[in-house]
Amino acid sequence: MTSFTANTLPYSVARRTAQIEPFHVMELVKRAAALEAAGHPIIHMSIGEPDFTAPEPVVAALERAARAGHTQYTGATGLAALRTAIARDYGERYGLDIAPSRIVVTAGASAALSLACCALVNPGDGVLMTDPSYPCNRHFVVAFDGEPQLVPVGAEQRFQMTRALLEANWGPATRGALLASPANPTGTSIPFDELAGIVDAVRARGGFTIVDEIYLGLSYDGSPRSALALGDDLIVTNSFSKYFHMTGWRLGWLVVPESLAPVFEKLSQNLYICASTLAQHAALACFEPESLAIFEARRDEFRRRRDWIVPALRGVGLDVPVMPDGAFYAWADCSPFSPDSSAFADELLEQAHVSVVPGMDLGRHDPERWIRLSYATSMEKMREAVDRLARYLPRR
Repeated sequence: MTSFTANTLPYSVARRTAQIEPFHVMELVKRAAALEAAGHPIIHMSIGEPDFTAPEPVVAALERAARAGHTQYTGATGLAALRTAIARDYGERYGLDIAPSRIVVTAGASAALSLACCALVNPGDGVLMTDPSYPCNRHFVVAFDGEPQLVPVGAEQRFQMTRALLEANWGPATRGALLASPANPTGTSIPFDELAGIVDAVRARGGFTIVDEIYLGLSYDGSPRSALALGDDLIVTNSFSKYFHMTGWRLGWLVVPESLAPVFEKLSQNLYICASTLAQHAALACFEPESLAIFEARRDEFRRRRDWIVPALRGVGLDVPVMPDGAFYAWADCSPFSPDSSAFADELLEQAHVSVVPGMDLGRHDPERWIRLSYATSMEKMREAVDRLARYLPRR
């Protein structure tokens, strides 16, 4: 029998894997953890994860489900009760009449976007998205042999897609757009009238529009509106990770056109079978009045943090050119201090013991200029982080 080592395998990996870049920030996170383990008091403003966890009613629902033996598969599209609860929430929160049959419960928003790309993207199809944006979004497209078409956006567009930009960048191979509102890493939303124009422009070209609304519940200015109000042909993704503070529970959902629901059910059956049954049963408690009151209070706390951290960063010379209106990120210009945001992030970690995310993971347009700071941490820790920056930056 012929044996092989890991370095002498008789086969190669698929070519698409070379187009999926590593998540460089995870190396920074590992170094931050190592410094912390060595006794250095690191303040983490890097990972986009709420410091809040699931509230007691949700944890209690999980325990009840486990003790009741609710651990077998659900249908591929999720528990009927959960799909109904999500649909009802769209009615109560956004005034939309969404049929539960259009909702597909998934293993987080990542699985939702993977299913959407599997259903809609053919090899060579172009999908427009902004630069900067959440890096996994372009990798979902690549995973199904599509071509991410990155559109550079700046402060003048609030780092978001516009109808004019979409029309200018739509090419012969373009088949649709993948948008996020509010967005990671900038925390900015697409004005609803602008979003309506974008959807009309895509529709006129026979394309699809996918809108990632994972941070819609964490909107701070005005009354947020779901893209679903713009028509039943849109595909929207959301998750229990951010507003509901259940990141590790891996639970999300899609809202799809009624005619495509069987397609998504078939794909989900084959690719994922179903989302976590226990997580689904627990998530039903998210929509109880006691839980919703907790989530709304926590949203108010995130708004309070935003209102403090953005002026504080500007005060130490890290300009945030656009006030974020959602999520929990500040997109800051570090060019007065360094021509290389990656080196600057390393420096802040090693010298000031503050962990941030450099722009290289989040886009290809001018990434050396930007860093992302997450305010999903306590006011006490953020105040200490800004104090450290205020002491360190003038001396460097």
